[in-house]
Amino acid sequence: MINYWVIDLFQLYKLEMLNIGVMKVSFKKGRAKYKVNLKKGISISTTFSGVDHLPKAFHAPDVTMEPVRTADFVGSTLEGGLLNFKNLFINPHGNGTHTECVGHIATAPYFIKDTLRKEHHLGQLVTLDPELKNEDTYISKNQVESIAFQNGVNCLIIRTLPNEKKDKLKDWTETNPTYIHHEAMEYLVSKGIEHFMIDVPSVDREHDEGKLLAHKRFWNYPSDAPRMHATITEMVFVSNKIKDGLYLVNIQVLPLAMDASPSNIFIYKVKEC
Repeated sequence: MINYWVIDLFQLYKLEMLNIGVMKVSFKKGRAKYKVNLKKGISISTTFSGVDHLPKAFHAPDVTMEPVRTADFVGSTLEGGLLNFKNLFINPHGNGTHTECVGHIATAPYFIKDTLRKEHHLGQLVTLDPELKNEDTYISKNQVESIAFQNGVNCLIIRTLPNEKKDKLKDWTETNPTYIHHEAMEYLVSKGIEHFMIDVPSVDREHDEGKLLAHKRFWNYPSDAPRMHATITEMVFVSNKIKDGLYLVNIQVLPLAMDASPSNIFIYKVKEC
C-alpha cells in the first residue's frame, strides 16, 4: 500500500527539501484532493545550446559560451586549462524557453525574482489547433472558451498544432508564428489563470505595430492594479507523448533583477483522489 504525504499545494517546495526516499505526495486545492509522484517530473523547456544556438526568435543573437581568457589563463579544459570557467551570453526573450513578468512591458522596474513568489501551481495542459485568418494563425476566444477548466487551476499550458520536434531547434524570426488573440487572453484572466505557457515565441503577433494587446490584457497594464505576480512563459515544448490533463507545474527561474529569465518548467502528472 502506498502512503501519500498530505500537504498544502503552496508548501510543496518544503517537502522537496526533506531527505526522504518516497516522493509521492497528496495535496489539497480548494475542496479537491490530488496525488502526484515527484520523482516523475518532465521538463517542457528547450535546451540552451552554444552549439546549435537554437531555438531563437526576434533576431536575437546566438547563445554564446566562451572561456574567460587572460594573459596566463584560459577557462577551457579542451584548450589546456585546468578547469572550465566560461562566460554565457543569452537573450532571455529571444533564446529558448523563458518566463517573464509585467516588467516586460512596464515603465516601472518589475523583476522576475520578486514577482514569481510561488514555484508550484496546479496546471492544465490543452492541445489546440490554431485558427487561420489571412496569413495569421492564432488561438481564438472561442477556442479557450471551449476548455473545460478543472477546479483550482491557475496555470494553463497550450500546446499548438502541428507539434513537431524540429520546433525545438528552430529560428522563428520572420516566420509570423502563432499567437493568442487578446480577447482569448482576457477570457483566461477572467478564469483565474495567473501563469500562462505556450510553445511559440510570443503571445502577441510578431509584427503588431507595438500594440502588445495580449501581454497588456494578461497583466492588466497599464492600470492602477497591474497583475504583478502573474507570469507568461514562452517557447516551451511539450512532447506529443504527454497527454492533456492536470499537472503540478514547477516554474524554475534565475533570481535575476530583470523582467525575464531563462526557465526550466517541470510538470508532474496529477491524479484526483
